[in-house]
This record gives sequence, C-alpha cells and structure tokens, in this order.
Amino acid sequence: MRILIIRLGALGDVAIATPFIEKILESYPESEVWLLTAPVYRELFINHPRLKVQTFPRKGFQAMCAALTWVSARKFDAVYDLQGTLRSRLLAIASRARLCAGLSRGFPYTHTPPPDGDARPGNHIFARFNAILQCAGLPAAEPRVMLATGTAERERVQRWLREKNLTGRALVLIHAGCSARWLSRRWEERHYVELARALHERGLHVIWVGGPEEREINARLSAHAGSDAAQVFSVPGLVELARRARFAVTNDSGPMHIIAAAGIPIYALFGPTDWRRSHALGQGERVLSHPVPCSPCYLPVCPPEREHRCLRDLTPESVLQRLAADGMLPDE
Repeated sequence: MRILIIRLGALGDVAIATPFIEKILESYPESEVWLLTAPVYRELFINHPRLKVQTFPRKGFQAMCAALTWVSARKFDAVYDLQGTLRSRLLAIASRARLCAGLSRGFPYTHTPPPDGDARPGNHIFARFNAILQCAGLPAAEPRVMLATGTAERERVQRWLREKNLTGRALVLIHAGCSARWLSRRWEERHYVELARALHERGLHVIWVGGPEEREINARLSAHAGSDAAQVFSVPGLVELARRARFAVTNDSGPMHIIAAAGIPIYALFGPTDWRRSHALGQGERVLSHPVPCSPCYLPVCPPEREHRCLRDLTPESVLQRLAADGMLPDE
C-alpha cells in the first residue's frame, strides 16, 4: 500500500503532527508512507529512517498544480489530511484514495470525526489530529513530539559548546522571538534581560536560540547575558542542543514545539493566544500567563490602550518563583 499524510505548515503544527505520523507508520509497517509538506519543513525529517518526504511551496498556482500532478500520479491507497484546508482537500481528491480521513465532512473524505467533537474552543489541535486517526480505526497517539537527530547534529552541538567554553555548564535555552506577524506574542525585552541576569547569578548560562527573525533581538539580549545561537543550528540541531539544557523559556512559537522533542521542561509565556489550544505537547502544566479580561485576543499587535498587559504584567520575579518552586534553579 501507499499512504499519504498531508501537513503543509506551520512549524509548530508540523511538530505537533509528528506523533501522528509515527502512529500511521506503525499502523502500516509494510507500506510506503509519504509526507507532503512545505520545503522549509523537510529538515525536520532529514534523519527519519523510513518516512518519505515530498515538498511543494504552500502558495502559488503553479506549486498547487505541481502538487496535484504529483499526488495524482502516485495512486495512493489512503490519505490522512492533517491540514484541513481547501488546498489539502483538493490534494485528497487528486489522490483518488479508497480511504481518505480528515476533519472536514463530505467528499472526498470517507472517515471524519463527529461534528464539532474535538473542535470546541479551548481544545488543543492534538485532540483534533487524534480524532482523525481514531475515526479511521487507528490507535490514538501519545502527546509527545518525535523528531530524530543524527550524528551530524550531535557533533555540531558538541563542537559549538566547546568553542563557547560551555561544555559541562548548566544551560538554559530561551527563545525570545516569534513570527514577525505575531509581535504581540513577545515578552518584553527588559523582562528577558532581567530573567537572564538572575539566572546567570544562579550559575545558569542562557543560550538565546532562534532563526533569522531572532538575529537582531538575540544580539541585543546576549549583550546583557548569555550566548547568541541565532541561525546556528538546524531544527534537529536545536533538539540536540535542548537535550543538554536544564529547561527552556519561550514565547508561544514554533521553536517552543521543536524544543519539546528533547523532553526537557518548557516554561512557555502566553498572553494573546489561548494556551489550551497551542501549548507544547506534554508541557501544559508549565504554561505561564497573567490573566487579563482581553486575553486571549489573537491580535497580532496589541492596541496601545491595552498596554500589552497580558505579558507586561507577567513579571520576571513570578517566572523565577515558578522555576524555584519546580526545582529548576540550583540551590543557593
């Protein structure tokens, strides 16, 4: 049999899809299983021993035509649509698969969850993905991001830590950035500086992680404390680096979900978005927030009159208190 999984983006959602991808692979041990995703997410699966990956740009008429042609030519027996958009529906139609599972009801889906069963406000996307598997007769997945790393990533991390004289140090990862479209998700820089300095005083070394969008903010923050690792590591490399850290502090972001694959504690700062719907898998009890009447608002930029209080009033002192209560800080 030939199986197709559709998950085009975004980064966090692709990471959350990994336990379902593994469950599908487990359920079809002798089959050829493909993931259709965007080019930028190929590196998440570069070390996967079995999954085949095909990529197409997420936008553009020509890219869509190419994707439809590719799917149609492969004659898939089953499709699991973890995207749930018009684009993914068209791809499912092109597959002509006998089994077609997805969230949307109607053609071409042969298996869909009960109406609104797992799409209620506050339900995590993980529950919705699990509903797709279960309606198709597959067992539920465990809430654990699963990303493989390899020798190249381990050696890269070890070499970088040696170069920075950080081998053997107690490390903390902080992701202070977020998508440029979601500036409201960022904790204030002065809060991050205060937190990093407090961690440094307790013998913990902060590593500021991120990609191109974090280059400028990481440079500013690392000037006060810690080391800048923006654009240093691939996605599997970030997982490998995280495995050497005591814990991580992040905004609501894609890297938050990637770091979850390392299995370390993640303290995620939520304000304008609903943590119940998008917290890192297995980390819901470590979400940090400051309740205000307007949260969650899902606004990309906070209106000036609201003063970004959902994250402004979430203080470094309160974060440190939680870290101390959980035993994350060295004994003084």
